[in-house]
Amino acid sequence: MLKITFLGTGTSQGIPIIGSKHPVCLSKNPKDKRLRVSIIISWKSFNYVIDCGPDFRQQLLKNPIPHLNGILFTHEHADHTAGLDDIRPFFFKQGKIKFIANQEVFDALDQRFSYIMNDKNKYPGAPSVLRKVIDHKDDFTLEEMKITPIKIMHHQLEVMGYRFGNFAYLTDVKTIEDQEIDKLKDLDVLVLSALRIEPHPSHLNLEEALAMVNLIQPKKTFFTHISHLLGFHDEVESSLPENVHLAFDNLQITST
Repeated sequence: MLKITFLGTGTSQGIPIIGSKHPVCLSKNPKDKRLRVSIIISWKSFNYVIDCGPDFRQQLLKNPIPHLNGILFTHEHADHTAGLDDIRPFFFKQGKIKFIANQEVFDALDQRFSYIMNDKNKYPGAPSVLRKVIDHKDDFTLEEMKITPIKIMHHQLEVMGYRFGNFAYLTDVKTIEDQEIDKLKDLDVLVLSALRIEPHPSHLNLEEALAMVNLIQPKKTFFTHISHLLGFHDEVESSLPENVHLAFDNLQITST
């Protein structure tokens, strides 16, 4: 059994946006407050995080775990990587933290976080990592769990989605090729990004996300990577088909 905790369900600016007077940003409903997108996925005694954005410290204080086995990265954008310095408490307790990503992500992290990624002349307070380079063509194993990478296109950038058992996590989606859709058959739970109502050049809008759900046919779907332009949580939730839901920060679900 997998336990999934939504650490954040917002887009790159989060909700509320700094200085915004948009009604959703002014909402008092806690489900309309969204940190940058990330999840914890746990099974047996293992805890892996997918993406490590700028709200990572705040998210882990709210949803504490005793140890962090590793981080899987979807892609290199700042809202998915900017929290890496805050892996230090886990590093101080555990030693090197496992990073799982494609080579393009590691190339970006080597530039932006050289003090973490480079073990030469290491500052004594900096964390260190173990690298696992993956490719969308090949499954891999973490703690006896088979993981299937899913290639997604985020405009012209390749993003990695992940399937664990009958659960799949796909964020920053615009298009998915047919052969990658084939990897998503017979899902119990799909987590899929749905940015807003209006079309966007690099993200699915709500209409496109619902069409992709109809194509994949999971038993249950949760939308994430949500902007204020999607609308109020409760209003959008009430308009969705049965077994399609909006995720919200700190939500916990299970899957096989």
